[in-house]
Amino acid sequence: MLLLFQVFLLNFIKLYGVVTPYIYPLGILLLPFETPRWLLMVLAFFAGLTIDMFTDTPGFHASAMVIMAFARQYVVSVNRPVGDYEPSHKPTIGSLGFYWFIFYAGILVALHHFCFYFIEVYSFHYIPITLLKVGAGSLASLMLMLLHEFLFYKR
Repeated sequence: MLLLFQVFLLNFIKLYGVVTPYIYPLGILLLPFETPRWLLMVLAFFAGLTIDMFTDTPGFHASAMVIMAFARQYVVSVNRPVGDYEPSHKPTIGSLGFYWFIFYAGILVALHHFCFYFIEVYSFHYIPITLLKVGAGSLASLMLMLLHEFLFYKR
């Protein structure tokens, strides 16, 4: 559903003519902690490839998603809750709390956007505008993800 929402609605939104919010990485972020890394990366690749097919970006989204999926385990291990993870924990606001989710999603979304926009530009000549796109895009995407979490998570 997130991929369809991204393809048919969010891809047509350009905030200030520059930033497009991306909510589709949330699909990878919300997968259970027990998901094997290889499966995570395969799902991320195909999710990114699907977006690439609809946006004429040859592999930009797929590569950014694979990098984000690869880094997910490291962010999860750094962001351990006080009592460690329990089998019932899921990577959601309802399970681990608001601040945990902001840290977790914020780092991974910023990494996704950083990779995507620097692959898109493929140059260091436009660093200021690219960093602006990374920051503004990450913030817009994170706000959409928080809205999704507050609307659909179970208490």
